[in-house]
Amino acid sequence: MVKTAVFDLLEGTWPTLIIFLVIVIILRIFYLKNANKKLILHEELLLLAFITYILLLFELVTSRDVYMPGTNLIPFREMFRYPVGSENFYQQVVGNIILFMPFGFFATYYTKVNKIRNISLITFLVSLTIEVVQKFIGRSFDIDDIILNVIGGVSGFLIYVALDAIRKKLPGFFQKDGFYSFLSILVLVLMLLYMLGIINI
Repeated sequence: MVKTAVFDLLEGTWPTLIIFLVIVIILRIFYLKNANKKLILHEELLLLAFITYILLLFELVTSRDVYMPGTNLIPFREMFRYPVGSENFYQQVVGNIILFMPFGFFATYYTKVNKIRNISLITFLVSLTIEVVQKFIGRSFDIDDIILNVIGGVSGFLIYVALDAIRKKLPGFFQKDGFYSFLSILVLVLMLLYMLGIINI
C-alpha cells in the first residue's frame, strides 16, 4: 500500500524531483568546498530527504486529480463521518496524521523548537496555507485536515524529542557523525531495496 502510494506520487513528480535534487547537491558540494566546511553525510542526506518530502507534499496537495469543492468549518465533522477501521478512515484520518509526521520531525530538527505549542503553531500555519490554496484551485477547505495535520506535526515533534533523548543516553561511539552516516546509508539502501521489491517488510 505504501509502495503503491509512493509510486503514484513519483509518476508525475520524478522529473521535478531529480532536477531539484541535482541542483541542491551541486550547490551544496560547491558551498562546502568554498566555505571549507566538513561534509557530514547524514546531515546532507537528511536535507535531501526534507526536500524530497516537501516536493512530494506539494504534489499531493496541489497537483493530484482530486477535486472536492466545498468548505468545512465545523471541527471533527468530517473525520467522524468515517467508521474506525474503514478504508476511508485510514485514508482521510490516519493518512492526514501520517502525512505531517515527517514535517513535524524535520521542522523540529531545523528550527530547534523545544515546545509543543511552537511546533503546533508552525504546523497550523503551513496546513492553513495549504487549505486556503486548495480552496482556490477547486478543492476543499477542511478544518479537520488542519486539526489532523497538527496532530501529525506534534507526533513528529515527539518522535524527534524521543530519539534525541535516546541518542544523548547512548555511549560516545553511537553519537559520532560516522555512525549516523552509516545508519543513514543503511536506511537508504533498505528503502531502495523495498521500493524495488527485492525485500518485503
